[in-house]
Amino acid sequence: MTPADSIDLARQSIYVLLQIATPAMLTALVVGLGIGLLQALTQIQEMTLVFVPKIIAIFLVLLVALPFAGEAMYGLMTDIAAKIAAY
Repeated sequence: MTPADSIDLARQSIYVLLQIATPAMLTALVVGLGIGLLQALTQIQEMTLVFVPKIIAIFLVLLVALPFAGEAMYGLMTDIAAKIAAY
């Protein structure tokens, strides 16, 4: 495997990682921003209020995105196995 192949493999891996992590991170951002806005408007300064809705929302998004994540990881692993078999 040449250095260019290694860099290409690392680039593909990082791209798949970003594809898999993006839905959960965006959900955490939106729910956290919404709860923070609600806390600011109602002047409720409870620190633990953010965690439960955020955890539930992220869990639901991960359940919905699980087939997509599995397909993306399967595609990456197929590419890696093909490259290994080629050498």
